Amino acid sequence: MSSFRPVSVLVLVLVVVVAACSGGGATASPPSTTAPSAVATAEPSVAPTALTVGLGFIPSVQFAPFYLAEQAGYYDEAGLDVTFRHGTDYDVIALVGQGELDLGLADGTSVIPATSQGLPVKYVATIYGLFPSIVFAKTSSGIAAPADLAGKKIGIPGRFGSSWIMLQALLGSAGLTPDDVVIDEYPTFGQGLALQQGAVDAATGFVNNEPVQLELTGEPATVLHVDDVVPLPGNGLIVGSATLETKRDALTAFVAATLRAMEEITADPSVGLDAAIAAVPDLGTARDTAAAVLDATIDVWSGPVQDANGLGAIAPDDWEQSIEYLTTLGLVPNPVTVDDMLDTGLLPAGD
Repeated sequence: MSSFRPVSVLVLVLVVVVAACSGGGATASPPSTTAPSAVATAEPSVAPTALTVGLGFIPSVQFAPFYLAEQAGYYDEAGLDVTFRHGTDYDVIALVGQGELDLGLADGTSVIPATSQGLPVKYVATIYGLFPSIVFAKTSSGIAAPADLAGKKIGIPGRFGSSWIMLQALLGSAGLTPDDVVIDEYPTFGQGLALQQGAVDAATGFVNNEPVQLELTGEPATVLHVDDVVPLPGNGLIVGSATLETKRDALTAFVAATLRAMEEITADPSVGLDAAIAAVPDLGTARDTAAAVLDATIDVWSGPVQDANGLGAIAPDDWEQSIEYLTTLGLVPNPVTVDDMLDTGLLPAGD
């Protein structure tokens, strides 16, 4: 969602990602002002642990859990001083690996090649249990399955990232290759608008973005998912290997606070919507649209693994299959294993 990438110009303000948390510390309390004979002194205050979190893209309703956890004081209660920072998916991965960010939100299909190239990052919690990158079309187009894409014109940002990986997997499941379709590239991510206007027959996008926007115009959408073809890992939280050693307790607390917010929003989406509007007031001007995007986002948080083990859960076996598939595409230049890129120890017990 590449793992989450900027979406069509039409919906950019509504559907992109936030940025990160603030660092800081407290100093010891001032000495007592009682008479010189008094010996009692104030206990030093406990400094919160600073965490800087990189969330790709601009603030959006999609990132309501982070807003809620901050506004409700869950991070504060955990002894954390969180700062959000913005950046593209690839920037986030690089900065986390370099230790300039403590955590980041990144797409698993980008983490695998990065780890293969020696970047020291670990994927520690799943945020999107279902792979969000999809192909969609107007239902009136007659496209209902991957085989129906043969000979069709497909809009895509470019031959890179999670959307390109997903498209190849979908086509391959029907015995097709990119040579069997017409690829129209939209480097400015306008493929969703192009589909609305009839310039392409289908387009890549994110299940909680472009198809939602299309249906809000009154046009029913058909969505093709890759999950039944290969279990590609969606966006999740990543941490640098060095940071895991120095801030493990704080990172565990951050994951728990974020998952707590996700659970509350799943139970009552309105609390997430209110938190998102408080963080991004412009969302309030199109509350119904923001609510629809949030509902679609909540649906993606939990796949079969999360349904069985709780939000945030990671499926190592699925990652193994993903590594094998990306290797066939030439995206894993050096051999890597699941242990090289996963650390499930930050999740609640049992996940």
